[in-house]
Amino acid sequence: MRDRKDPPGTDTPNVSPESPTQRRERKAHESDNQDQALEETFPASDPVSPFVPAKAPE
Repeated sequence: MRDRKDPPGTDTPNVSPESPTQRRERKAHESDNQDQALEETFPASDPVSPFVPAKAPE
């Protein structure tokens, strides 16, 4: 199975076939990069808290 990030098929000239190990390593690297990018944007994705503290009783 291929997805859009997979390299072109072997019918494309000058492209060597990718071994299953290379594919697994590439997919893991892409996943790690995506996870890191998500972590770097995490605070910006949190909604602002509408919490308003109540006044202290007198």
